[in-house]
Amino acid sequence: MSLEKPYLDIPGTILFDAEQSRKGYHLNQFCMSLMKAENRERFKADQRAYLDEWPMSEEQKQSVLDMDLNRAMSLGGNIYFLAKIGATHGRSFQQMAGSMTGMTEEEYRNMMISGGRSVEGNRYLGENGNAQPQNQPQGQAGQSKGA
Repeated sequence: MSLEKPYLDIPGTILFDAEQSRKGYHLNQFCMSLMKAENRERFKADQRAYLDEWPMSEEQKQSVLDMDLNRAMSLGGNIYFLAKIGATHGRSFQQMAGSMTGMTEEEYRNMMISGGRSVEGNRYLGENGNAQPQNQPQGQAGQSKGA
């Protein structure tokens, strides 16, 4: 039985609930394996081979290979676990968060220092705020992807 989830209407947000936890269990376990140096080295030596040791969906594996953290989150990844992938690649959490918004690291940092995104038009899907799907991604990095 599916529970009512009114929080699914929050733009630009994937909430990690029990359903997401079940969906991403093996993805998140893979991420936690990267806490061990020997596993990080094995992963960096042959990412595909290491991922194939885990019973994840092909979509989950591809999101890791592509470093597409938004996709990984939609497939059940928890951002705190996914951060282990970024750290394995030498990326800061700020760099990863910037990539998830389509911003450069500098743009993301400046936005956060300036108080973050405006709350106007970002309360539920359908408003016209900057977190709405039709307005994503923002920033130079996101605009160059679509060009």
